[in-house]
Amino acid sequence: MSQFQQTHRAAAAAPALVFAGAVVAVIAWLLPVSLKSVSRALLRSAGEDTASLSAFGGNLVESEKLGPALFFLEASKSVGDPGAAGLEQAVGQLASRQPALVAWGGWDPSLDPLFNLRRPTGRTASTPILTFLLPGSARDTVRAYLSNSGSLGVQAVLKTREISRTGRFVPANRAGGQPLDAIILLTGLLYQGEHLSEPLRRQVRNLAETASQRGELGELEGFYMDILSLGRRLDWTQLGELLRRTESVRTVGEYALLSRSASDEMPFIYSAALMSNSADRVASYLIQYGKAGAEDLRTALALGQGAVNLLLQRGVPVNRSPGPAMGAAAALVLGHPRLMLVVKYAGYILGLFMLLRGLDLWIVSSVGAAPAGAQQRARAGVLAVVLSALLVVATEPFLLKSAPPSEYRVRIQMPVLSAAATPSTQPAISNPATMETSTLVSIAVFAAIQVGMYLICLRKIREIDAQDAPTSLKLRLMENEENLFDSGLYVGMMGTAFALVLQVLGVIEPNLLAAYSSNLFGIICVALVKIRHVRGFKRRLILDNQKALTAAAAL
Repeated sequence: MSQFQQTHRAAAAAPALVFAGAVVAVIAWLLPVSLKSVSRALLRSAGEDTASLSAFGGNLVESEKLGPALFFLEASKSVGDPGAAGLEQAVGQLASRQPALVAWGGWDPSLDPLFNLRRPTGRTASTPILTFLLPGSARDTVRAYLSNSGSLGVQAVLKTREISRTGRFVPANRAGGQPLDAIILLTGLLYQGEHLSEPLRRQVRNLAETASQRGELGELEGFYMDILSLGRRLDWTQLGELLRRTESVRTVGEYALLSRSASDEMPFIYSAALMSNSADRVASYLIQYGKAGAEDLRTALALGQGAVNLLLQRGVPVNRSPGPAMGAAAALVLGHPRLMLVVKYAGYILGLFMLLRGLDLWIVSSVGAAPAGAQQRARAGVLAVVLSALLVVATEPFLLKSAPPSEYRVRIQMPVLSAAATPSTQPAISNPATMETSTLVSIAVFAAIQVGMYLICLRKIREIDAQDAPTSLKLRLMENEENLFDSGLYVGMMGTAFALVLQVLGVIEPNLLAAYSSNLFGIICVALVKIRHVRGFKRRLILDNQKALTAAAAL
């Protein structure tokens, strides 16, 4: 096959190569997998055919756990769960059949002999458990019951009543020590009734034994403070179900902090802990991402139990950037997340490589020129990798931008307590870490402009190459177009200045990345034009001119 035939065939196949490259890149972009975030499409797929908030709450009602079901009812109503009305009806029926148990949140065989739970209390709503333990008669009853316990852990907790060296509490054996006494007894009841997870039981027992040996509460006092916060906000069943899914004292402290600083989000926080069967993961996620994380958790709860588990397992924010996603590939992404991430990035590189090679053959290569060699293919590959990296940065809003400081990280310190006062909640401003839509649009516009400048420069090179003129004249024409080949820089600087002006005027969100991306794309465009194309074309013209001069001298 002649060189002309090879060139003609390559030029004919160029449009198909461009189209195929664009298709591959778009398919890769549509894959719902990300490195440091999770897409809504993936959460939606994970939540399909799994328990919704209302369905999980219905299971709690069937288990006669009314207190936890109330949190699920409130959460399901807030997210517009279609089954919220049915859950509300089931909760109402259970409350009407067992009205005395509403205050306790449900029936408990370990607590019934002490308080006769079916006896009317005059309370018709869920009641914090500390309300029932603060009266002296109730504490005397519980103390007598726990003193006969055969559990070493319960006995270790009860011994801490005799400790007089405390920090923020008044000692339990002194006047004004009723709050600490009630909390110690509450901890003993939770331990006795096996409402603490096994890891948490071991930690509490170790802290109690250490406190008794040293004669001071020490670290155990922090745990008691946390139980105080939770005991003033949760009824008996709610508290027990939460602590069964809590594996560390630290998590108890985090939930106590969340109950104070995010009280409005407690139905979602509590529901997520029970649905995921891990209070630790929920607390860690919220402590890391703050109110933005609470909003992401709310999104996952609205999609089902599978979505909650996926979000907490990944431990990353939800990517709320607008854009389509290939839902059909979600099953593959859920089963093989790392493999599909590699496939996505490889698709970017392959698609852009095919696109660049097609443009090279279609627009850049002159008529009659030989098809590009290995060196030109290698340069196209390097360029595809660079552009793929830029594409990854543009489509991964959390890759370079760290999450803002969490509003839930600061622990509120409480003064010495002689009465159980409710601490004030510190207001905080949510600062989501997602990249603004205007920023993405600005970057895309600047990139498209520079691609247009790049193609204009390549077309001018091809136009000069195709002219029927001496080589020396072509060299002069190339020198005359130097300003055109540098125009990417001028357009880039104008784009940066224009973006900064729009940001100052408030038309688009302030973001330096959006502004300086124009300059960056301009530099890349000019570098590609002058190094990859202008330099090689001039070199060929110089060599051809030298050959012509040598041939003329020989004649």
